[in-house]
Amino acid sequence: MSFTRISEIGEFALIDRLATLIAPTESQLSTLKKGIGDDCAVIELPNGKLQVVSTDLLIEQIHFDLLTTPLEHLGAKAISVNVSDICAMNAKPLYATVSIGLSNNISVEMIEQIYEGAARVAKQYGIAIVGGDTSASITGLVISVTIVGEVDASKITYRSGAKAGDLICVTGDVGRSFAGLKVLMRERQTMLDTFAENPDMDKSTYTADLSEYQKAIEKHLLPKARIDAVKFFHEVGLVPTSMIDVSDGVGSELKHLCRNSQVGALIEESKLPILSETREISDEFEDDGTTYALFGGEDYELLFTISPNDFDKLSSFKDVHIIGKVLDASSGVKMRDLFGTDIDLQSASGFQHFTEEEDLFEDDDDAHDHDGHDHSAHNHSAHNHNEHNHNGHDDEDEDIWGERKN
Repeated sequence: MSFTRISEIGEFALIDRLATLIAPTESQLSTLKKGIGDDCAVIELPNGKLQVVSTDLLIEQIHFDLLTTPLEHLGAKAISVNVSDICAMNAKPLYATVSIGLSNNISVEMIEQIYEGAARVAKQYGIAIVGGDTSASITGLVISVTIVGEVDASKITYRSGAKAGDLICVTGDVGRSFAGLKVLMRERQTMLDTFAENPDMDKSTYTADLSEYQKAIEKHLLPKARIDAVKFFHEVGLVPTSMIDVSDGVGSELKHLCRNSQVGALIEESKLPILSETREISDEFEDDGTTYALFGGEDYELLFTISPNDFDKLSSFKDVHIIGKVLDASSGVKMRDLFGTDIDLQSASGFQHFTEEEDLFEDDDDAHDHDGHDHSAHNHSAHNHNEHNHNGHDDEDEDIWGERKN
């Protein structure tokens, strides 16, 4: 029997194959409205509303690096990226479970910091953390969050539904999170080089001034789900024709919307909301800020389409930008650059798990991930290097629960 490496087909083709395998089980739940293929599963409730459910994983060295990620920020981000999935369905988050896999390098105090961050941001979003699971892990820290929300059936928004002529909109600004990641990865390497060159150095004394990059770093480490936008939509009676959260970059997410809606699209480079700080950072790295916006990911803004008839409803929400228009499928998915040239976005992509292709940003071996499906992470100020590397006792013959290993 021959075997196919996952890298030969890629993440999204793998998801398609798995979806085919489990599709026959969907008939076991008569109230299921949507399974795999959107930001959330959708289930019909007896009260006429719809329940939306999503799960995300954060895995050490794939989505975050403990050298550069404050633990409270990590806990907060784990909740926020899941709330973002609920927002992408135009729904309200209600409650979540948090499960965690722990290695020997994780102390009780570190775990408490993660949960303190999760609890703090959950309170801000108005959701309850109602349980979870704990397990030992031999491959590093793993966090899995499952979140449940609710929405009136008349307000549910899927990735499908966009029609030719609709306006393409995005909240906030894009590309800034990846700019922050680039800075953090550079600082991480600088920190490690400094320690290697000075082996007797007291690592707790290492400091770095990253104040000029504060906005970008904060966007990456502490993304905010756009629950404010969803609240606004509900208040003014606006139901987007399609929507997705920006975890993989505007270009990647736009292709998801077009694929699911069976349409094409044209966006304008000049209309992409990219902050000057993002462009300054991309210039430092001799990169292109537009590429950060299209394929950098982890901004967790909302990319959505609306009917032109609803434009007036949107006008009073200031933190939104119209960046293009939905076209028929034969037009493809393109961006008109600053010189008026239409660039095909179909052949480019953001991060995918399991691929062996070169990273979009070739100097970024450590800059893992973004999926829709979410990813990456990494820190904020170069803080105490030893802070994340102790477990309170040194006995390598014990597991994390203090039990003897076999």
